[in-house]
Amino acid sequence: MIVSREGIVVRLKAECPSSKRRRTGTPYCSCTGVVVTVSLVPVPYRIEALTRERNSLFAYPVERLAGIIREIGFSCTHCAKCCTRAFNGHVFLLDRDVATLREIDPDAIEPAPDPEFCDQNGTFYVSGYALKIRDDEAGSCWFLENGRCRIYDHRFAICRVYPYMLHREPDESGSVDWRQFSGLDHHGEYHGTISEEESLELARETKEYENAFFSQEIRFLECIRDHFARHKLRHVQKVYDDQMRAFSKGRKIRVMVYYAGSFEEHWICRE
Repeated sequence: MIVSREGIVVRLKAECPSSKRRRTGTPYCSCTGVVVTVSLVPVPYRIEALTRERNSLFAYPVERLAGIIREIGFSCTHCAKCCTRAFNGHVFLLDRDVATLREIDPDAIEPAPDPEFCDQNGTFYVSGYALKIRDDEAGSCWFLENGRCRIYDHRFAICRVYPYMLHREPDESGSVDWRQFSGLDHHGEYHGTISEEESLELARETKEYENAFFSQEIRFLECIRDHFARHKLRHVQKVYDDQMRAFSKGRKIRVMVYYAGSFEEHWICRE
C-alpha cells in the first residue's frame, strides 16, 4: 500500500526498481504494465479528499513558503536533470498548457501514464496529458536540445515553479507532511540570496499551480462520476489488470483523456 498526495490509500501492484515519483506526487508508471497504481476509493470520497486538500492549500501562509524558499536559496545550474524522466518522472500538463502546446507543436503531447480508471469494456480514463519524451536513455523532454529548452519563454506551469511545490505526501518512512521542495541536494546550488520580493512571487506562483492541479483533478473525478453514471459504467480492477498485461505485450488500448471538461479518445500501444 502507498499513500498518494491526496492522502488516499491506493494499491501498488508491483514495484519497478526504476520507477520514480512523478512531479504531481503520485507514483510514476511508464504504462509498461510493470507498475500500476489504481485508487480503489469511491469517487465521491476522492473528490471530498481532494477538496479538503485544496482548502488546506488555501490556508497555508504564502509567507511561510516564501521563508523556506529564501532559506534553501536554490539556484539553477542548468544541469537539465529536471527535464528527464530518469530524474523526475513525466511532466503532467494543465489544460491551459495543452492549449498552448497544441499551437506550438501538437505532436509533443501524449496521454499521461498511469490511467486512474478502466471500465468493464476495457477503456481507460486518465486525468490529462503529459509532455512527450525522447527515446534516449534518460528519457529527455521533447523540447530539450543540447541541454537547453527550445521553448523556454513558453515553458509550462510546472516548469516555471519547479523545484518548488506545496502539497502533502509521505516521506521514506511513511510520514505524511507538507513538501515544499523537490530533489533537495540532487541538483542545482543552495544557500544563495533570494530577495523577499522574489521569494513571495515564487511562493504565490507555486500555490497557484498547486491549486490549478487540484482543481483539474477534481473536475476530472466529477466528469468520471457523471460519465460512468450516464453510461452505466464502472471501474473493474481485473479488466484493468488484464488490459495492462495485454498492453505490455503490444496490444493497443483505448484511452480517454480528460481535457477541458470532456474526454478525448486515443488508441495507444507500446513503441
